[in-house]
Amino acid sequence: MTKLQGLNFWNKTLNGAHYVVAPMVDQSELPWRMLSRRHGAQLCYTPMLHAQVFVRDINYRRENLYCEVCPEDRPLIVQFCANDPEVFVQAALLAQDYCDAIDLNLGCPQMIAKRGHYGSFLQEEWDLLERMIRLADEKLSVPITCKIRVFPEIKKTVKYAQLLEKAGCQLLTVHGRTKEQKGPLTGVASWEHIKAVRNAVSIPVFANGNIQYLADVERCLLETNVHGVMSAEGNLHNPALFEGRSPPVWEMTEEYLGLVRQYPCSLSYVRAHLFKLWHHTLQIYQDLRDELAKVKSLEGIVDVNCKLKQKCQEEMASQKKGEEPHGGLPLHHWICQPYVRPGPKEQKMENGVHRPENAVRVKRALEDEDQPPTELLSKNKQKKRLRNPNKTFNAALKPKYVKCEQCGNPKGIRCVFHLCRGCCKKKAFKEMADCPGHGLLFKTKHEKSLQWKLDQMEESTKEPSKGLQIAAESPV
Repeated sequence: MTKLQGLNFWNKTLNGAHYVVAPMVDQSELPWRMLSRRHGAQLCYTPMLHAQVFVRDINYRRENLYCEVCPEDRPLIVQFCANDPEVFVQAALLAQDYCDAIDLNLGCPQMIAKRGHYGSFLQEEWDLLERMIRLADEKLSVPITCKIRVFPEIKKTVKYAQLLEKAGCQLLTVHGRTKEQKGPLTGVASWEHIKAVRNAVSIPVFANGNIQYLADVERCLLETNVHGVMSAEGNLHNPALFEGRSPPVWEMTEEYLGLVRQYPCSLSYVRAHLFKLWHHTLQIYQDLRDELAKVKSLEGIVDVNCKLKQKCQEEMASQKKGEEPHGGLPLHHWICQPYVRPGPKEQKMENGVHRPENAVRVKRALEDEDQPPTELLSKNKQKKRLRNPNKTFNAALKPKYVKCEQCGNPKGIRCVFHLCRGCCKKKAFKEMADCPGHGLLFKTKHEKSLQWKLDQMEESTKEPSKGLQIAAESPV
């Protein structure tokens, strides 16, 4: 079957999708995708998957894709992060039968992406990206797509997009922020950059950034002339965004929890979704926030959700007619609505309560001080310090490990091949060698096995001659 390209791919395979749910790490899992599709989403992406781990770990493949197969969950695009053309293609070949396209993540701006050398930290390596996309386009039976961030200069962003199109990219998602725009520096996405890319390429373009309501989606489509609009944060706070509705939070949470029962997933994903959906309410009911953080079962999460619903309904019953929402929110806290991240110099305010200025700088204190005060640590780290008072959480003071020559994990100190245990085991098995440092004795065991076989053969040749000798000596 001929592989569809560009606009044909968007029109026929993706059904001309305009409303798109973004790939979100640990957040765009199957139950959430199904919830979003019920409420207007026309295309979904999987969470970002690590190509190298996907290739080497069958359990990772099962947990993140193979066990999530659902006929209603289409069209679907699987996203990978990668920095090696061969590894990327190997991962894509293992995933292509379970999706409609493979996406290369070139937009992740987080520190983990910088350490792993993927996402937006590849955007200056045009030769590498060209090789990755060209090889994937040649080898895969499904189209290759990309999600990028912009450069500060519109002209450079356009050249970048044209390079990806020329290499074989069949659909481009443009997040209108630079890789530096994250956290408190997020700011406003540039639709001007997105519009310039849309006018410069012939493949379909999705816009990402500044989407909080359906009105923003329609305005973005009109101003940039893109083919579709992708939502991440907006979708997490209101899964009915593409319907143009702002339902009560419990309506969405109860529907989502029902889907989790139908399509089980990690409890950490469920907890994270409820923290997003109930964000504004949890600023008021801190005791239930703590309870939600500690529960260890789906039933426990359902119970907390019921308590939050009851609190909100009691508050609704006692509220006066025409009473305005508290804390400067556009809607009452129990209604699904976006969360606007404050800027770096804005004083933090949550539902009318000012937070001290030093709360914004907690992260910086952890980086700068040798041993941060206990009250500045997370609860998990406080527990670790109670068990071990000498434990340090300063990355600069932690021991530096020599990396494995093949995969980048810490190598074994006494490994004869200078590899980690996993890579050493593969090499030792392939070369039939020993590594005493890792306790791998393939060569020794093989030699012992051969010796045992020789001994068995010698014994078997001796036994018939013994039998003849006995027969000769016995009386007739």
